Amino acid sequence: MNTYSRLPVAFVKGEGCRLWDEQGCEYIDFTSGIAVTNLGHAHPKVTAALHEQAGMLLHTSNLYQIPLQEQVAAKLAELSGLPKAFFCNSGAEANEAAIKLARKYSQLRFGPHKHEILTLHDSFHGRTLATVTATCKPKFQEGFAPLMPGFAYVQKDLAAIEQAIGEATCAVLVEPVQGEGGVLPLGAEFLQGLRELCDAKGILLIFDEVQTGIGRTGKMFGFQTYGVLPDIVTLAKGLGNGVPVGAMLAKEEVAAAFTPGSHGSTFGGNPLAMAAAQAVLEAIEEEDLLSNAVQMGEELNGRLQRLADDYSFLLEARGQGLLQGLVLDRPVAPLVSKCLEYGLLVLSAGEHTLRLLPPLNVTSADLHLAIKMLEKAVAEEATSA
Repeated sequence: MNTYSRLPVAFVKGEGCRLWDEQGCEYIDFTSGIAVTNLGHAHPKVTAALHEQAGMLLHTSNLYQIPLQEQVAAKLAELSGLPKAFFCNSGAEANEAAIKLARKYSQLRFGPHKHEILTLHDSFHGRTLATVTATCKPKFQEGFAPLMPGFAYVQKDLAAIEQAIGEATCAVLVEPVQGEGGVLPLGAEFLQGLRELCDAKGILLIFDEVQTGIGRTGKMFGFQTYGVLPDIVTLAKGLGNGVPVGAMLAKEEVAAAFTPGSHGSTFGGNPLAMAAAQAVLEAIEEEDLLSNAVQMGEELNGRLQRLADDYSFLLEARGQGLLQGLVLDRPVAPLVSKCLEYGLLVLSAGEHTLRLLPPLNVTSADLHLAIKMLEKAVAEEATSA
């Protein structure tokens, strides 16, 4: 179906942050499959884990115990401080699970009136009917009315959020860094204030870390960057390095609202997906990739800022770790296409922001090469306006 505006290139091989197309042309991938291949392409540890697991067992369903699922859940609990995990297949499904859990917990505790979830303007939470309703961007909602009831939208302002919290409000759902919204870090002051506000009002705080989780910001979870522990956090993308896997983590008391039959997933947490997730988590620790993400993120941000200083149509460089953005005063799509011509894969984030998502193990040499390609594309864009 005509659901994607695909660029005119098809890739057949990858290694690290390199991709090769059908003609053998080489590209530097600073999209990581939209923040998915955090270890780069064909990472040997993930490849070996998948080969081994595929030769033993792919799937049994959650009707039976899955020891590898329990091991990954325990590791995520150890790393996050959130002791309960539910596994699914995607970020949208993880956010659906979070919405259901927040409502179930709140209605059990306070009554059936507790159902409303507040989300921020410029948010993005998924493509299912509930998560597209949670997404406060009209272009994603157009044509799908009537949308799901029980959501309300607020500006990134603590006073506005406090005013919007009513008797029906059960949770606030936010991304620590708004990716699709333009690579906008919400910041420690706002997120810490939001945690205090949710505590004072007796409502849940949910972090959508589908893009920011699994090392992308320089911490295993974005909330650790800001010293804020949410009640629920959602993950996907980088957790499987390309194998579809999502997860929802929650505090013990909140997770207890789910009982057998409350929710489920046929494929969620199957042995193959869990082999990939376990390999990813081990590789991040063994290769000290969080430190590399911080170091390379600072270097990338600095190079982008210098580029913005040199060209008036580049307004600002912003981001966290290896989730970086470059804000333009014009539509970004032509620059994305120009980068492709020079062999650099980048993304848009909204209409006016270039988004760069190198793998967590990117080297300084590859980063410098990518910036040189970006500089050529920016110089061409400057003369074409």
